Amino acid sequence: MPIGEICNREVVIAFARENALEAAKLMRQYHVGDVIIVEEKDGRRVPVGIVTDRDLVIEVIAKEVDPSLFRVGELITRELATAREQDGVYETIQRMRVHGVRRMPVVDQEGALVGIVSLDDLLALLAEEMMALARITTREQEVEAALRR
Repeated sequence: MPIGEICNREVVIAFARENALEAAKLMRQYHVGDVIIVEEKDGRRVPVGIVTDRDLVIEVIAKEVDPSLFRVGELITRELATAREQDGVYETIQRMRVHGVRRMPVVDQEGALVGIVSLDDLLALLAEEMMALARITTREQEVEAALRR
């Protein structure tokens, strides 16, 4: 299954010039733990970073930095790992593991942001698949019992 089929297409974004206070307000407003930092390129929004609630706590609040003066672009500390919307679930899980991330922006073939996938999304999908597998045994027993009557 392509990751583009299960990713969340409702993504909260910010631009690098916006401040940490604005990012925190967006997270609160939309009940999310991250914002994707984007740049406009040829009319497309291309992800360049991600800022999490943890980043805000560790890099801004704990250091007693004024969040209205601290730009979210300053919180981007490494190259952003992304998944392509046609990538498979397993491939995306492996990329998340290699990069040690719980959330990954999903991009189209031109690199424009189309969604985000999180560890929680993948756990829910895999749990559903495991439940479907578990039902095979029960169904097999029902079919066998019906044949032997």
